[in-house]
Amino acid sequence: MGTRSQGGFQTEVEFTLPRGYVDPDGNLHRQGVMRLATAADEILPLRDPRVQQNQAYHAVIVLARVITRLGDVPVVDTRVIENLFASDLDYLQRLYERINEGGGDDEAAGHAAGRAEAARGEPSAVGRGFRAVGEA
Repeated sequence: MGTRSQGGFQTEVEFTLPRGYVDPDGNLHRQGVMRLATAADEILPLRDPRVQQNQAYHAVIVLARVITRLGDVPVVDTRVIENLFASDLDYLQRLYERINEGGGDDEAAGHAAGRAEAARGEPSAVGRGFRAVGEA
């Protein structure tokens, strides 16, 4: 997995999907690039009616915003993310969480609190809610 740096820290990560996205023409796309998320990447999707109807859709919108390349697909949008295989969606969610984790003690405690709230079925003010998409 390759990386790109800017200002002394990693800003983009290359990835290979486990299965790959099959476009409408039947072409398989597995290689891609994901960039670090901004606050807007996580906040702005909350206004989307699809997220208001189904919180799990937040992950779809966020991933569509931060994946800058997927094979030869001209634009990675929510339709592309919606049509990924479940294993690829799970892979991208985990990659997103890994590259955007700050690693500080306060943040680690916040993520642990978010996981505990999710385990109890409570909405988390800290977590991104990504695990909800892949969980039954």
